[in-house]
Amino acid sequence: MNTARLEMLSLLDSLGTVRAVAAALHLSPSAVSAQLAVLEAEAHAELLRRVGRRVQLTAAGRTLARHARVILDQVKAAEAELRDLSGQPAGPVRLAAFSSAVRTLVIPLAARLRQAHPRIELEISELDPQAGHPALRRGDCDIIVTADVIDGSTPLDRDVHAIPLLADAVVLVTPQTGDDGGPVDLADYAEAAWSVDLPGTYLSRLVAGSCRQAGFEPRVAGRFASYELLLAHVEAGLSVSLLPELAVDRRYRVAVRPLREPLTRQVYAAVRRGSAPTAAARIVLDELRGLAAARVPS
Repeated sequence: MNTARLEMLSLLDSLGTVRAVAAALHLSPSAVSAQLAVLEAEAHAELLRRVGRRVQLTAAGRTLARHARVILDQVKAAEAELRDLSGQPAGPVRLAAFSSAVRTLVIPLAARLRQAHPRIELEISELDPQAGHPALRRGDCDIIVTADVIDGSTPLDRDVHAIPLLADAVVLVTPQTGDDGGPVDLADYAEAAWSVDLPGTYLSRLVAGSCRQAGFEPRVAGRFASYELLLAHVEAGLSVSLLPELAVDRRYRVAVRPLREPLTRQVYAAVRRGSAPTAAARIVLDELRGLAAARVPS
């Protein structure tokens, strides 16, 4: 079976439509459909079923798509090893992470790799935690750094292998007041103005859900798409907010208070299950674990 056609099938499983696959590969939808028809003939199985104006993968199609991801990863690993005849890890590694992990873990990782492993080509992209697993399954990246949803459990996904990195406490961020910084009850901030992320985002849901559990509806004074703007709003004395501790940039003059009823999210790296990482990707994972283990909570 042709690897280019296997990639199309894998993308169809992740993206859902032939048109989306065509856009991702810079092809016409008719060209993608024709190649998928050839793949069905090669596989001697019905891989696609038309439902209205769209196609869906059959059970056989989903099974082959899972195998396709493993096959494509193995091809990439073979290519990397052929490039790496000197014994030094080399080649591209695509790493996606949420914004605060990029600042606190991934950028220091890139600086360390440049010194210790200059032949590894690390490509970094920012990605919301909710988008991490789909991007990994699609093959958009080789490694993700993501986080669970505060409930203490890593999302289950049979196509993804998780590597724990660290626990990240959720803290209350307030203007500096000279208090001792001891644990606080959210209920004491029922009358405060709050800053949050944009509606529907991870942080917006975190603030709303935590405040409601404490018995009040937060009065929102600002909605910001970046933690930097949110922290500047708090620093100016205009609001308070909840943030995972990794997201608190200490260049802003704010007070960081632990919660009396702690909330913690688990931060982890992840790769596609069943696919052996390249030598370069293994180095990246090892360095990530080392950086996470060395990080001392402030």
